[in-house]
Amino acid sequence: MTGSGELSCRAVLFDLDGVLVRSGAVVERSWTEWARDRGLEPARVLAACHGRRSVEVIAAIAPHLDAAAEAARLEARQAADTDGLTRCRGADAVLAALSGAAWAVVTSGTSALARSRLRATGLPVPDVLVTADDVTSGKPAPDGYLAASRALGVPPADCVVVEDALPGVTAARAAGMTVVGVRGPALGPEESPARVIGAVGDLAPRLRAGRIVLLGGTRRPRPGVADTSHDPAHPSRTHAQEAS
Repeated sequence: MTGSGELSCRAVLFDLDGVLVRSGAVVERSWTEWARDRGLEPARVLAACHGRRSVEVIAAIAPHLDAAAEAARLEARQAADTDGLTRCRGADAVLAALSGAAWAVVTSGTSALARSRLRATGLPVPDVLVTADDVTSGKPAPDGYLAASRALGVPPADCVVVEDALPGVTAARAAGMTVVGVRGPALGPEESPARVIGAVGDLAPRLRAGRIVLLGGTRRPRPGVADTSHDPAHPSRTHAQEAS
């Protein structure tokens, strides 16, 4: 901590969907179509898919299917569907401000899907991009965030993670990293980050003496106490609206 409301670190690790890219329409569309094609209840599938690798979601909700094959088809469909993708508020400015600094994207999607969404929204593909293809255990396991930390050469304790979903928050905490959450119901009432922002643009990063200084957001309300404040540019979403 560098001062009231500020966080200091050497690297920032971003989740992709719901943090840098708004992909809710694509996610809901693809998972709904997949569920109906497989004779599954879409609402149940949508409630389970947020923030986790597709292969692990499918294995959990449809163990009778070949999860790897199903996930490959689903992710390919999503990578080809860019209709409705937009940048989250301030994402371009934040990444521009971090030019020359250490940052990475850690996502539950595949490399092809992540690159497709970054390019479709005009955001840069980072040198360190950790995807579902790079880990054997996805979020909430810490593997992805630890891999990014190693690739950047920055100790976990000096990394700040920006997440919008409980599985990712849990993963980052397990990796020993500080977590800033993007406000929304997907953060969950438990194991939530200590600080919350309305959108990634609120971080307003600055480089100071070789370190990254971020605005740390507001303190997370106590479990069970509703947070009714909303950023008009970042409305509340269902658990299914953003994947990975």
